[in-house]
Amino acid sequence: QVQLVESGGGLVQAGRSLRLSCAASGSIVSLGFMGWYRQAPGKQRDLVARITNGGSTNYADSVKGRFTISRDNAKNTVYLQMNSLKPEDTGVYYCNSNDRGINYWGQGTQVTVSS
Repeated sequence: QVQLVESGGGLVQAGRSLRLSCAASGSIVSLGFMGWYRQAPGKQRDLVARITNGGSTNYADSVKGRFTISRDNAKNTVYLQMNSLKPEDTGVYYCNSNDRGINYWGQGTQVTVSS
C-alpha cells in the first residue's frame, strides 16, 4: 500500500504563487508517473500536470507557462510550482501516482485564488 500526502494549499490573491508538495510513503517498489489533478466545485477532476520517473512532463493547456511540475525520486516527492495564479485555478488539488500498476490518490489540498 502506498500513501500520498499533499501539502501547500491555501488562499492566495490572483497573480501570486503557491507551491504544492506530495510525498509518497509506504510499501513503495517503483513509482511510475506522478501527477496533479484539479477538481473545481461542480466539475470533474482534470489533469493539471504529470511527470514520469524519467522527468518527462505534460501540462494542461490552461497552466502551460505558469505551472511547473518536478519530482525528487530519492524522496518520492512531487512538487507543483504555481505562478501567476488566476481565480479559475481554484479547486481541490489531488496528487496521483502508481506503483506496480496500482493507482493511488492523495486526500487533496484546497487552493483558493481570490480576484
